[in-house]
Amino acid sequence: MGRDNQAKDRQLRRKVVKESRRASYARILIVTEGSKTEPLYLEEIRAAHQLHSANVEVQPGQLGTAPIQVVHYAQQLFEEGDLRKGIRPKSFDQVYAVFDRDDHHSYCNALNLAKSLDGKLRNDDRQPVSFNAIASIPSFELWLLLHYEDIQAPIHRDEVMDRLKQHIPGYEKGVGGTFVTTRDRLEAAMQRAQALAAKFNAYTDPEPFTALHELVMLLTTLRA
Repeated sequence: MGRDNQAKDRQLRRKVVKESRRASYARILIVTEGSKTEPLYLEEIRAAHQLHSANVEVQPGQLGTAPIQVVHYAQQLFEEGDLRKGIRPKSFDQVYAVFDRDDHHSYCNALNLAKSLDGKLRNDDRQPVSFNAIASIPSFELWLLLHYEDIQAPIHRDEVMDRLKQHIPGYEKGVGGTFVTTRDRLEAAMQRAQALAAKFNAYTDPEPFTALHELVMLLTTLRA
């Protein structure tokens, strides 16, 4: 047997094993703007709540860090899959694209594209798939800061980082352990993020906003 066939056989075996581990709850694909910070945080939640990787797949975007590129990659990965990553085409029930406002020019276009895809894609069970933008204004770190402070007014991402480091000394993007560090304050962050969402939304820039509480709530209650 040639090497190519052996490699294909190994891929198939990995796929079969992963599919056999799939649990009965929803299959979720999460694509993030960041290559380390967000994936590490979300993977920590997945591990802490013992969610099967066959059900919850977290992948950094591969087309670039602009919001529109994150949404495009989430759509592409859902539709085409990636056998190298053990991902079959259309094998999810829900898709989430996680990105920041920052100074991205494509931010609103990304929100609109995600909205246009919601319920329009069909999975391998021929069921409509929910497609959601998980946006933060100004950045992902606002979600972490809400664990410690009640932010009500516009705030620059640099100030978010400075204030967050006062609560988590040594915090830097790409550092692991953030979910464990902030977990005891999760309920407070949820309440504060929900309060912001009651007043603002992903389009009301520069007002502070994050939809991460929705995704975190989903992951922490998925097996309930």
